[in-house]
Amino acid sequence: MARFVAKPPTARGYANGGPANPLVATGVPLRWGVVATGKIAHTVTGQLALLEDARLQAVSSRAADKAAAFAAMYGFAASYSDDAARTGYEALAADPQVDVVYVATPHGQHHQVVMQLLAAGKHVLVEKAFTVNAREAAELIALAGDRGVFLMEAVWTRFLPAYQAVLDVLAGGGIGAVRYVQADMGFMAERDPRTRLWAPAAGGGALLDLAVYPLTWVIGALGFPTAVQASGRLNSEGVDELSALALSFPGGEQAQVLVSFVSDSTRKARIVGTEGYVETDAPLTKPEGYTVVGAGQLHHESVPHGYEPYTFQLREVTRCIQHGMLESPTMPLEHTLRTMRLLDEVREQLGMTLPNDATGE
Repeated sequence: MARFVAKPPTARGYANGGPANPLVATGVPLRWGVVATGKIAHTVTGQLALLEDARLQAVSSRAADKAAAFAAMYGFAASYSDDAARTGYEALAADPQVDVVYVATPHGQHHQVVMQLLAAGKHVLVEKAFTVNAREAAELIALAGDRGVFLMEAVWTRFLPAYQAVLDVLAGGGIGAVRYVQADMGFMAERDPRTRLWAPAAGGGALLDLAVYPLTWVIGALGFPTAVQASGRLNSEGVDELSALALSFPGGEQAQVLVSFVSDSTRKARIVGTEGYVETDAPLTKPEGYTVVGAGQLHHESVPHGYEPYTFQLREVTRCIQHGMLESPTMPLEHTLRTMRLLDEVREQLGMTLPNDATGE
């Protein structure tokens, strides 16, 4: 079993030899497009605008007024929306001034949207969950390879200083050999079937929306499991309210992951070794420190972001494209595909099927 360990971070902040300051330009400016104008699109676009070599070129939305307002707010050169001839994202895909696109739609739409962008030769950063199932993920990865363009799932946690620092602790034997990981992510979500969190067509449910985060810490510590046993509860719409995963690894190591829309949780990850354990600050999506316990000692290490947290991920995408890379070594496509296969297995055990499983869209 190969454990995933990123290359040592520079100045406790950035993997793969990039600049400690993620805002600093690393090459020729890239012209960005953004698909969708929801909450996460606002958050990421606001931080994207901070990069010295990012140019905000185009945004798309189904509604013309939303696209125009978003473009005006952030200074995009163009905005696109649905009309009788084509969708807004199809128009954005046809824009020759766009180099790379951030896709912020609900994940039930990722396959359809990203296929169009990749076919048009655009580099793509797609919000997690990458797709609804592994079949869709494999199709996107294959098309990106055929078109020779960059593709990455937006698991921003992997690029944060604290995540890199914890990997350093593990790689340096700071807690001995890792034997067990526990990680959870839960909150009380408003029960509104119209929202993406609950809608089957959007890929709703706690598993697809949240599990990538605790699994990020499991994969970082132990790699990928050889077996999973899942339990959970589906609501009347057929999406999971809560899911619990028991993961087994070749050397006998174990991990437990819990995700929930119906209960709060610690939102921490604890990695237990033969000589102690390390526990992240909360939330595990964006911790700014960790605690190491072992040999009768307790030590907390503060690892502040120093910059807006999404900028580390955005810098990696930019750096990779500028250097002609088709994927990130910190967030490789193989990890995305294997994660989607794992989530497929969990959903099969839970009896949870979604519209995309039948249509691929």
